[in-house]
Amino acid sequence: MSIATLLSYWSGLAFVHPDLDLPTLVGTTFVIQTCDAIMCRLFARNNGYPRNLWTVLGFLGGIWAVAVLILLPRREPPNDVVPAA
Repeated sequence: MSIATLLSYWSGLAFVHPDLDLPTLVGTTFVIQTCDAIMCRLFARNNGYPRNLWTVLGFLGGIWAVAVLILLPRREPPNDVVPAA
């Protein structure tokens, strides 16, 4: 398995455009993983999960981390926390 094959399946680009050259594949994978990290950060913040942890997981796990975070139940805030007015 080559690095290009690994990157294309890791980012999901193998299903969309399987014959990208390596420099294009690396750049596109970086952009896609960054967007997935941002989505994970937003979903984590809105659902009560640690933002920084899910940002890293989103960058490393890509669309799979986004899918897991969407499927996780929303966390309720602790009872002793008073909302800001």
